[in-house]
Amino acid sequence: MDWLTRLHPATVHFPIALLLLGSALSLLHLLRRTPVDLKASIWLLLGLGWIGGGIAVLTGLLAQVNLPPDAPYRSVLNFHIGAGLAVLVVYGFLLYRGWLYRGARAQKARQQRGVTTTDLLDDASARGWIIVIVMIGAILILMTGWYGGVLVYEFGVNVTLNG
Repeated sequence: MDWLTRLHPATVHFPIALLLLGSALSLLHLLRRTPVDLKASIWLLLGLGWIGGGIAVLTGLLAQVNLPPDAPYRSVLNFHIGAGLAVLVVYGFLLYRGWLYRGARAQKARQQRGVTTTDLLDDASARGWIIVIVMIGAILILMTGWYGGVLVYEFGVNVTLNG
């Protein structure tokens, strides 16, 4: 099952890049005085990053199955796993709220209130919590990556040396 330990490192880089870029563009979209219409790119990056993150988490869970439960790095590994799952929850929540916002029922309710926005990223009342969510998500990604690096470079977890 050596291929399993190689699968996780091969799957983590795209979700990291996609989610961090989606977060940066979200902040750019939300914080600029003159709006830049980046919504399609933001939702695409976050959606693909979330799917890729799910694959990365799954391959990571599979790769750690055979690790000893009492290893000295277990607390670092548990934090790495927990933070990875938290990334999925945080970005999943944002994606879900964006999906709900575009739904017919929500659009009808907004029309009755006189609100004309059709995208969550353009809703001024959501701006603050979206900024907080993408910043928390980005911090979680950085922490997850940091502790993944600690596992590999300090503890040599799932590192195979060839000949």
